[in-house]
Amino acid sequence: MEIKLYKFLNNANNKTPKNVLVVGVIHGDEPVGEFLIEEFLKNQTRTIKNNLFYIPRLNFSNKRKNSSGVDINRNFPSKNWELTKKEDNYFGGFEPNSEIETNFLVNLTNEIKFDAIITIHTPYKIINYDGINNPITLPLAKKISEFLNYPIEADIGYATPGSMGTYFGVERNIPIITIECDEEIKKEELYKNFEKLFNYLEKEF
Repeated sequence: MEIKLYKFLNNANNKTPKNVLVVGVIHGDEPVGEFLIEEFLKNQTRTIKNNLFYIPRLNFSNKRKNSSGVDINRNFPSKNWELTKKEDNYFGGFEPNSEIETNFLVNLTNEIKFDAIITIHTPYKIINYDGINNPITLPLAKKISEFLNYPIEADIGYATPGSMGTYFGVERNIPIITIECDEEIKKEELYKNFEKLFNYLEKEF
């Protein structure tokens, strides 16, 4: 299936708009990001200060891995990408950047200079961040923490070779915030705070 990218460009005469990318469903068994983004995008009449780019669903499988059996979030061309066994739950492909989904994001970020990337996952109920050498990163993570009431964790607690955080945040110094949502509450309830967050990214960030 085709990856959908929705673009909403500055229409508030802001001369220095930020470019922000929001990505949902990197792992197919974590579908809540698609709901949150699509629910927000139903409002097409808003005035925004920044340039927002939304991908509701990157991975169209219903499993952690994509349809090729690759964990997208281990397939990025970072220096620490590593080859593991195909049956491994975190299998990152036979070579980096081999997947349609990964290649789509790499090409997009080469084309557009993003000031921040937000990804939506489950289930750890934390805000994780990479790109600490960028002065925007930590303040943005703290602001997102305020909206969602999740604690901030700089270290996810395990190695992530070939991940978005490593490739975009550590190696390219693009602020990347990984939101690990609470999957135990109704998505409609979760959306209330995400609506505030998305409005902040579009109008205030």
